[in-house]
Amino acid sequence: MGKKYDAAFKLVDREKRYTVVEACELLPSLKFAKFDETVEVAARLGVNPKHADQMIRSSCALPHGTGKSLRVVVFAKGDRAAEARDAGADFVGAEDLVERVLKENWLDFDSAIATPDMMGLVGRLGRVLGPRNLMPNPKVGTVTMDVAKAIREIKAGRIEFRTEKTGIVHAPIGKLSFGGAKLQENLTSLLDTLQRLKPSTAKGKYFKSVALSSTMGPSIRLDTNDVAALVER
Repeated sequence: MGKKYDAAFKLVDREKRYTVVEACELLPSLKFAKFDETVEVAARLGVNPKHADQMIRSSCALPHGTGKSLRVVVFAKGDRAAEARDAGADFVGAEDLVERVLKENWLDFDSAIATPDMMGLVGRLGRVLGPRNLMPNPKVGTVTMDVAKAIREIKAGRIEFRTEKTGIVHAPIGKLSFGGAKLQENLTSLLDTLQRLKPSTAKGKYFKSVALSSTMGPSIRLDTNDVAALVER
C-alpha cells in the first residue's frame, strides 16, 4: 500500500479497542492522502435482516453534515415542483426525468425525492435506482409532500442507511478535515439513531462490532462497551 499507509497503519494498535473519543481524536492524525478523505463507520448489529421486522432502514441528520455537496433530484409536478426549485433542488421534473434515467441511464445525482402521487411513475425506476440506494422511500423521508423540508435536510447533511445481508450498517460521518470533536458529534448522532431503531425482537448484544476508517486509512475498532454506554446515557 506504500510507505505513507504503513506509517499510518503503525499508529493504530490492532489489539486495542478504542473509545469513541480516542478513535475520533486519532483519525485526523492518520491522514496521508492529498484529498480530504471521507470517514465511514461500519457497525455490525445484533439483527437478522432476513426477518422483515429486524431490517433497519432509516436516515439521520448529522449535526455537522457530511462535508459533501449533494445533488438532489425531485420527482414532482405543479406547486410541489415549484417548491422544490425554490428550496434548492438541483433537478426537478416528472415524466421527462423518468425517461431520462431509463433511456440515458442518467444518474447524475446523490439523492432522489418524490411526492406520493409520483410513485406510480417513479416505481418504473426501481431496477435502476434500487441497487444504488437512490430509490425514494417513505422510511427515510424521501417520499413526502413536504419536498422543501426534505431537500433542506439532505443538503444540510442527512444520511441514509440500511442493514446489509450480514447485519452491517455502513455510513459516512464526515471528512478528516472536520477534526476529532465534530467527527465525534456526528458519530454519536448516528449511534444514537441506531440505538433508537433497535428492533424489539433483536436479542443479545446489539452493537457487536463498530469500526471507523477513512477512505485510504486503516480501520480503528471501537470498544463496544463504550459505544453501548454512550448511547444509553
